[in-house]
Formats: sequence, structure tokens, C-alpha cells
Amino acid sequence: MTADGEKPGQPPPEDEGNRNVENAVLLGFLAVLVGAGVWLLSTMADVRKVQDCAAQGRRNCVEIEVPDRAR
Repeated sequence: MTADGEKPGQPPPEDEGNRNVENAVLLGFLAVLVGAGVWLLSTMADVRKVQDCAAQGRRNCVEIEVPDRAR
């Protein structure tokens, strides 16, 4: 036995509650990272479409949103 009461050669016990919290934090970080990647790819695709349109010499490449008129 060692000074702290554990048998030599055995790994220290793991705290399962702490491990579950770490796994949840890592899962949340991974979800945010994937979401940011999807958003970035979508934005890049939109910019590419506008640039391709402008490179062809068109003038109406960007969609203009007009609010509905209430009568």
C-alpha cells in the first residue's frame, strides 16, 4: 500500500460524472463547429453565384426584396 491508501499498480478511479460533463461539452463544441462549417459553405456558395453572374456581365445578380404592400 502507498501513503494515500491505494494499492500500487492500480490506476486511480475515474470520476464518471466529470467524464460525462466533459463528453457533453465536447459534443456541444463539435455541433457548433459543424454548424459553423455548414454556414460557411452556404455563404461561400451564395457569393460564388453572385460573382459568376457578375462575371457574365449581368446587372440583376442580387435579388431585391420588396415588402408587400397592404391595401
